[in-house]
Amino acid sequence: MVVDRLEADIAVLVFDDGSAMRCFPSDLPEGASEGVVLSVIVDDSEGADLRTLAVDEAETSRRLDQARAVIDELRRRDPGGDVTL
Repeated sequence: MVVDRLEADIAVLVFDDGSAMRCFPSDLPEGASEGVVLSVIVDDSEGADLRTLAVDEAETSRRLDQARAVIDELRRRDPGGDVTL
């Protein structure tokens, strides 16, 4: 899941399937900010909940690199100039 946005008193998390969940920003792990990927730490003795979230730095970096590659490709294919409708 990704931290989609942080508002005044609410955080919106978006899952890979596109569904979203709201929670309090204080419920997020330290280091969580907009665009950061969160992973669930599974512990067989306890169920998954917001206390089991952790920042996934490797996945966040991978997704940012992937997004940059897409943007770079779009820029390469852009012929430039003005758009006429």
